[in-house]
Amino acid sequence: MSRPGGAPRRLADCHNVEDFRQLARRRLPAPVFHYIDGGADDEVTKARNTAAFEACDLVPDVLRGVAEVDLSTRVLGQRIAMPLFLSPTALQRLFHHEGERAVGRAAEAFGTFFGISSLATVSLEEIGRTVSAPKMFQFYVHRDEGLNRSLIERAKAAGFDALTVTVDTQVGGNRERCLKTGFTSPPRITPASFLSYATRPRWVFDFFGRERFRLPNLDTHLAEGSRTAMGIGDYFTKMLDPALDWAKAEAIRRAWGGPFCLKGIMSVADARRAVAIGADAIMVSNHGGRQLDGSRAPFDQLAEIVDAVGDRIEVICDGGIRRGTHVLKALSVGARACSGGRLYLYALAAGGEAGVMRALGLLRAEIERDMKLMGKRRLDELSRDNLRWR
Repeated sequence: MSRPGGAPRRLADCHNVEDFRQLARRRLPAPVFHYIDGGADDEVTKARNTAAFEACDLVPDVLRGVAEVDLSTRVLGQRIAMPLFLSPTALQRLFHHEGERAVGRAAEAFGTFFGISSLATVSLEEIGRTVSAPKMFQFYVHRDEGLNRSLIERAKAAGFDALTVTVDTQVGGNRERCLKTGFTSPPRITPASFLSYATRPRWVFDFFGRERFRLPNLDTHLAEGSRTAMGIGDYFTKMLDPALDWAKAEAIRRAWGGPFCLKGIMSVADARRAVAIGADAIMVSNHGGRQLDGSRAPFDQLAEIVDAVGDRIEVICDGGIRRGTHVLKALSVGARACSGGRLYLYALAAGGEAGVMRALGLLRAEIERDMKLMGKRRLDELSRDNLRWR
């Protein structure tokens, strides 16, 4: 659907995730934008992640007295003010010079979980010191065991509330947009990409004129990604541990000793294994369609996973969220909460902290309005009785 008046040129013109996406495209060099926007192979799964919600309809109730609505829920031991939180994502200072600092302040303002990646561009210590929102550290298990031990100990010392192990990166996905644009971390400006960078002078000034780009949680052990440019797919393939298995995941849970989550669970069998090793939560996720193209969408898998383990473990629906109604559909199926990455990365690129604040404000307002239109005062009043599949 075309947007009245054309693509937005300022934050005030952004009213939904797609508007922020269009403004981000205007402001970022093409290789950086396509890193956020792209998926694996033909991007079938990336598209399905959102389209899956449209195969399910909401059936509202009326005359239920919805003057006051409570959107709070409890995830990984923390009470959050709305059932949507910010998935951990990598390389955020490439999208805006404040990166994780801006996102953390916005999460704090909205009282929701803030996840940072092992490939974050701000240190665990700084985030722990400056952000009071509930904090999740997303742990990529590396081949370097010394680095793995260091990351866990640093996250503990920094006061992070939960550890989430990403389990779907045995090898890097085939991210063809990144291959075509030559995207790496840190970026390499090539003859083919020069014009795209040159026509984004504000981005160039922020990247080259402010603090040096680095991955401070990794660069004590690795040059790749900070001092040595490498594609993210290559990084996963060469740096991460392809031998990661259930025994190692359980050992990580014991070493961490606090609330523990696995991100990338897509099958009932794996959900049951997560319960068996003592995980507190699972994120039903396919890495935003960036790993195995042709895999199922999280929402498509949600019901069978909730039916199998939802009474024993918190189930989080991660990926494809673009609207408040998507959140309500996932909660109605039985998810404890929802999370997403692109929904705030586009906004970060579009306007830094102000962009993320606006995006979260719009999504929270949608969730509250849609709860009232559904005739629900609390999240636990949502159920499959209010859903119909086409």
